[in-house]
Amino acid sequence: MAQTPRIYLDTCALHRLMDDPNQMRVRMEAEAIELFFLHLLGGKVAWIASTILEAEIRRNPDVQSREDALSMLPFASEFHSASVKVADRARFLNTLGYGEFDALHLAIAEDYKADLLLTTDDRFLRLAERGVGSPFIRVINPLKYAQEVKP
Repeated sequence: MAQTPRIYLDTCALHRLMDDPNQMRVRMEAEAIELFFLHLLGGKVAWIASTILEAEIRRNPDVQSREDALSMLPFASEFHSASVKVADRARFLNTLGYGEFDALHLAIAEDYKADLLLTTDDRFLRLAERGVGSPFIRVINPLKYAQEVKP
């Protein structure tokens, strides 16, 4: 029996559900995140979340979007805190060009052995796809996730 894929969503992926769906890309990415949550509720994937994700969500000035995102955290399969090892790795990734929170998300997802990290952040995706910092896990857009999985 195959192991359940462990997936980390960064803040922009999670917030995609609350973004304005008037742009085709936003709507399609939101549908891909909805598919992820259907898989989560069906036991096909495990959602790895963190205190870092929660902290970044709490910085969102849009009260409704912030509250909607926070209300989803209890659905996480696992919820982890950053360690010294995570902080050190994140500092290194940050020096290579990853944003502060992107570096933290990647470091904690690696440390807790996620199989994938989903993000809609193009800059984050480009850095990871180029192998900057030698990511230990795949960082992909939710659309790629939706294409790769079976409904």
